[in-house]
Amino acid sequence: MNLNQLKIFYLSSKLGSLSAAGRELNITQPAVTKGIQRLQNYYEIKLVNRFGKKMALTDAGEVLYGIAEKIFEMEKQAEESICDFQRQKRGYIQIHASESFGAYYLPNIINPFVKMNPNIHVLASILPTEQVVSNTANLENDIGFLSYPLENNKLVIREVIEDRLEIITPPGHPLARNSSIEPCDLEGRSIIMHEKGSATAMMFEKYMQKNDLSIHIPLEFSSNRAIKLAVEDGIGIGITSHRISEDEIEAGKLSAIPFSDRSMKHKYYLVHHKDKYLSETLQRLIQTADEWSADYTESLSDH
Repeated sequence: MNLNQLKIFYLSSKLGSLSAAGRELNITQPAVTKGIQRLQNYYEIKLVNRFGKKMALTDAGEVLYGIAEKIFEMEKQAEESICDFQRQKRGYIQIHASESFGAYYLPNIINPFVKMNPNIHVLASILPTEQVVSNTANLENDIGFLSYPLENNKLVIREVIEDRLEIITPPGHPLARNSSIEPCDLEGRSIIMHEKGSATAMMFEKYMQKNDLSIHIPLEFSSNRAIKLAVEDGIGIGITSHRISEDEIEAGKLSAIPFSDRSMKHKYYLVHHKDKYLSETLQRLIQTADEWSADYTESLSDH
């Protein structure tokens, strides 16, 4: 089988466009058409039906597309494995992390890791969770960290840390005197919320439904920093993981009160491609993450 012709067929089917396949392969559209025709002529079977500019795979085309997808996925994995060896030789790791994890947890992992491995260059990018999942599935990073799990059959996803959620208030707020938060403490309160769809918002929505709570939401933010500033300014109380507000708590800018409901916790996840080659360097990074997570969890139990 001619793999060049197979790739033309695969990309045309995947992208749904002969011209898009041509741009991807840096060839003309007539060359794309000719490549598919030659593949069909060689096997004397129709693979694609054309309806104007639209393409539809025949039954034989569907079968071949599934096989081609596996072949070119393996090709990408082979390239990634070689690149991984090259990066290991150069000492290079690329990490993609969600906003909350990247800003508040990741530095506690990569800073000591880089100190222990001074020849390793770590490039960390903060992205939306959905983008981290997509990039990891496409082998565009070495490892990722998520604020919530998203199913993808190409990925290995496991919990890396569990942090407790807390109500944050200005230091002089009446709730700051509480040792823990009961559902009745929140009835009718003004609460600065995370944007809808975020892990914290979804968890608190379930908490409200379970306890039949009614609250006032004056503001919604996608930024943890914005939520903390709004709470400091007295607009309302807020909800964050302990680590996210730890610096402000120690500085006396905020008070934090844990929920009496011990299930109010935010889990974060480590993710990598299921076929990703985990080099010795990457394994050391994962071990550093697990060790810091264990130490942090132990420190929470002391509070």
